[in-house]
Order: sequence, then C-alpha cells, then structure tokens
Amino acid sequence: MYEVKQISEFQLPAPVVCCDPYGNGHINDTYLVEDARGNRYILQRINQNVFKDCEGVMTNIQLVTRHISRPDRHNAAQEVLTLVPCHDGMFWHVDGLGEYWRLYHFTRNSICFEQVDSLEVFRESGVAFGNFINQLADFDAAQLTETIPDFHNTPRRYAALREAVAEDAFDRAKTARREIAFALAREEFAATLINLQKSGKMPIRVTHNDAKLNNVLFCKDTRAHLYVIDLDTTMPGLAVTDFGDSIRFGAATGAEDERDLDKVNFSIEHYRAYKDGFLTACTSLTPCETEHLPHGAKMMALECGVRFLTDHLNGDTYFKIGREGHNLDRCRTQFKLVADMEKQWDAMRSS
Repeated sequence: MYEVKQISEFQLPAPVVCCDPYGNGHINDTYLVEDARGNRYILQRINQNVFKDCEGVMTNIQLVTRHISRPDRHNAAQEVLTLVPCHDGMFWHVDGLGEYWRLYHFTRNSICFEQVDSLEVFRESGVAFGNFINQLADFDAAQLTETIPDFHNTPRRYAALREAVAEDAFDRAKTARREIAFALAREEFAATLINLQKSGKMPIRVTHNDAKLNNVLFCKDTRAHLYVIDLDTTMPGLAVTDFGDSIRFGAATGAEDERDLDKVNFSIEHYRAYKDGFLTACTSLTPCETEHLPHGAKMMALECGVRFLTDHLNGDTYFKIGREGHNLDRCRTQFKLVADMEKQWDAMRSS
C-alpha cells in the first residue's frame, strides 16, 4: 500500500486499509483508496503544471455537481460525481508543499472504457455527454472560472505551434516537417468555430472540454452510462467541441498513440451512432450548433494533433509520455483522422 498522508485530511468513516495507484490518466496522480468498512474512494493530486488555478478548478466542480444534483431535478437513477469534504469543511486539501488534493466517492460495479468496443457503448457515451450539456443548459456559464484560458481557442494553439517551431528548443522540428506542414495547411479552418462564437452565432455553454469515452462511467452489468467524470476542465465553452472531442477519440479505429497508421481510420458508422445518442439527450442545441457538429469533430482532431505536436517540439512538458516520440505518435493519429474526415466530409454533413 502506498502511504499518502493527505488521506487523513478527509472525512472518512473508518481507517484506510488500501491505497494504490489507479487508472492511466495523462494529467493528475490518481489513487484508489479503501477504508476498513469497504468504502472506496478516488484520491487525486491535481497537476499544477496544467492547472494554475486549482481553487478555481475545485470551485467549478462544486458548482456544476451541485447544480446537476439539485433536489428539484435529481433523478434517482442518475448518479453524480461526489466530492468528500475535508475536516475543515473544504473540498480540497493543500499540503505543506502547496500540492492540492481531493477525494471522490468511488462507484462500485462501474467501468470505464479506454476504447470503443461496440456501437452501442459509443452511442451511450453520446447520451452521457449530451445529457451533461443539457443538464447545465440553464446554468450561467459566466459563474465559472476559465481555468485554462483559451483551452479550445484553436488559433491560439496554432500560435503556440508556430512559436515552438521557431524556437525548436529540442531540435525536433526536422523529424516532424510533414506534420508541421499538414497543420499549417489547415490554419485558416482553425478559426471557424471561434469566429462563430465571437460573432454571437454560437452560444457559450457549460461544457466538459475533455469529452472522451474514458471520461464516462458505465454500469458494468447493463453498460448504461452512470455519469460523466474528470470535470477539471469543465468551464465555459462550445457544445460542438465537446461533441468533436468524443468523435476524434471514439470514432477512430486505432488507439490514440497507435504507431501503425494503417490501423487508424475515421469510422462514419461510429460518428453516426454517437451523433444519434448525443442529439437524443441534448435537446437544447441551436440550429447553428447542430449544423457545425462535423466542424467540431474535425476541429478537435486537428487541435489535439497540434497540441501533441507542440508538446513534442517543446520537450513533452504537458502530456505524460511512456516512450520517446510518444507525443509525435499521438499527433500523427490525429492528423490521419483529419485527413479521413476530409475524405468523408459530405457523408458527415449529411448524417
């Protein structure tokens, strides 16, 4: 058992008997905790290299989960991510090193999927994220802190890429010329959604901003969704980017870091299944949002590829890596998806 002293700061009904690393997230350090009564929890140390405003992150999570679980709207069958308070009543603890810790209740008989294993599961994840956006449609997004400024401002991501290419601090640009050229050839498209938002044609909503299949908790027995997890990036955003992030992750036929690009293609069948689930649950979308769902899918694959490429050029300081060139591999899968989407663009728009 790992010794994580911060557990003692939280209100637990019994002593801790087990604490071990859990999951395979890219950002935070995560542990599965069990107490002497058999209750389980998820303990996390928030990565301050990524989240500069940890209190803003935690306040956002509190506000959003409280809104979803309001007694006047709570469905007994709908569970909600639930924080465990500290002894001082706060929902996070700052240790002597200035690290931020939080604890969630763990839902038994639940499962997360790292990859889509059926159209039904992917469609259900669309219901989960569509429902999440719909539940917060009447929440004023201005109440939330923008914890990562310009997170899905794709033109800003391009500016960061251009800076990384110019500096080339780790002498890596020469091995990524093809990827750099692919990205820059699509820079004009990158402003599509942000321009719609700035013109008032596309509304700002409360969005998840990391809407991937593995951020949905499912019932292990029925495979029905339980609730959306990993709310660190929940803040003001665009519904179409949440939709797009799910597509670029779940409608790919290969893993996000697959080296054999022949295994990575865009599945129009998965796109259609997810869109059906998403629109079934998210009934508050405007016509402009619905029209630009395909753009959200292509934008998120492009943006994510640009982010992976930028991080590779900058020395892998943002995303955790497991091997040399890991972020460049991730970039290549995203750009392969973009190219496939472009080939199937008419089918995406007519689906």
